[in-house]
Amino acid sequence: MAFLDLNQIIPNLMKVNLNRINQDYLFEATNENGHKVLLDNTSKKEGKVEGTSPMELLLEALAGCSGIDIVAILNKQKINPTDLKIDVEGERIPNVAPSLFYKIKVNVRLEGDIPPEKAKRAVSLSFDKYCSVAKTLEYSTPIKYFVFLNGEEI
Repeated sequence: MAFLDLNQIIPNLMKVNLNRINQDYLFEATNENGHKVLLDNTSKKEGKVEGTSPMELLLEALAGCSGIDIVAILNKQKINPTDLKIDVEGERIPNVAPSLFYKIKVNVRLEGDIPPEKAKRAVSLSFDKYCSVAKTLEYSTPIKYFVFLNGEEI
């Protein structure tokens, strides 16, 4: 993969804010539009887990990024899926710090009147070209994806 010349790009700055909201591990992250996400330590031994772990959030970001891409790609072809679900599983290296993902599996489940080759192409374009989260993760973690159309793997 070719690297970008950072001296030749105009940055697209994104900002989030994180605030601790209790005396445990619960945090609230807020983006510039005011949308909020609760983050918590899901491996804590005591107390109720009240938010998503940062590593779960990373998997959710992958699913969301790809989902947006897939719908946009299909919509450009005048195809609108009746349903789209994305299941993501990330396996982490156990008993080390940091506990990185070493593989990620994604099942993309599309429903609707979609030609199979167009469904496969939309998913492929997302993961292999457009999804910024997938492209960021590919430097450290292989992502394997599977496409299902109307309940059948294609």
